[in-house]
Amino acid sequence: MRARATLGGVGLYLPARLVTNAELAGTVDTTDAWIVERTGIRRRYFAHAEETTADLAIHAARAVLTNAAVPGAAVDLTIVATATAEYAFPSVAARVQGALGLAGGAMDISAACSGFVYGLAQAAALVQAEMAETVLVIGAEVFSRVLDWRDRATCVLFGDGAGAAVVRRSTLPGLPAAFVLGADGAQGQVLTLPSGAGLRAGPGQSSPTPLRMQGPEVYRFGVRTIVEGTRAVLARAGLGLDEVRWLVPHQANQRMLDAGAARLGLDPRRVVSTVAEYANTAAASIPMALATQDARGLLRDGDRLALIGFGGGLSWGAGMIGWRD
Repeated sequence: MRARATLGGVGLYLPARLVTNAELAGTVDTTDAWIVERTGIRRRYFAHAEETTADLAIHAARAVLTNAAVPGAAVDLTIVATATAEYAFPSVAARVQGALGLAGGAMDISAACSGFVYGLAQAAALVQAEMAETVLVIGAEVFSRVLDWRDRATCVLFGDGAGAAVVRRSTLPGLPAAFVLGADGAQGQVLTLPSGAGLRAGPGQSSPTPLRMQGPEVYRFGVRTIVEGTRAVLARAGLGLDEVRWLVPHQANQRMLDAGAARLGLDPRRVVSTVAEYANTAAASIPMALATQDARGLLRDGDRLALIGFGGGLSWGAGMIGWRD
């Protein structure tokens, strides 16, 4: 029987520092009401000054390996999706592998907020081609260090954190995982982050080369991608929307998630949302949402999950994968 890729477990890590909208309003020209009305965000977490993206990724990896009961020697490949690595090399993935004594190879993926879905697609392809049995996929970001803290339109949107998933081989009957990846490089200047953008800045200190975003264009791209990407991957998987238990989108903005669900004709209660708790954690947002849903007891064995990521590049990726099936 053909091997299938399935999600065998998830985990997350949050830095200790919780930052509310009210706290931001003390240093930025904004209010809690302004942020909530436009984004749905109520709080986020920031890494402390000594914490790196690799540190966050290591914690999340340790959590998922424990949750899924996977020994380090069983990991065939570690993939980390991030836009906030401190080094070109060693990769964040290599640092995770070394810190935890994992087996197999290690590599980073750079696809901005779509990165986790891109990484999951690579993991699933390797498992279904029988080139690997167990792949660790992590999304980790320290976005608090790459922002312009004078720009209230962007600095209130992001948080730090890491989420991780184990992709495992299953020989049970069922649908294989399916993915559709895309990009619109001609629109890349809509959302940019210069390389090495002040990653050693302290929390709350503006990066000298910060993230820049054309908000209305990004909003339109995100809503359109939620709709078109979800439909594309369901068509590839041969499924209807009613056959998927949860839609897990990139957690960019609650209004964006609501608009996408409405255009799909999907009950918003079936759209996983952690925007209010964590804000936008870029490549970490989807695995953090999955781990939160699992912690809430809302993932059941055999659930079909549709994932949709979108962000800088402009890139996007959609996936359909089973939960512990």
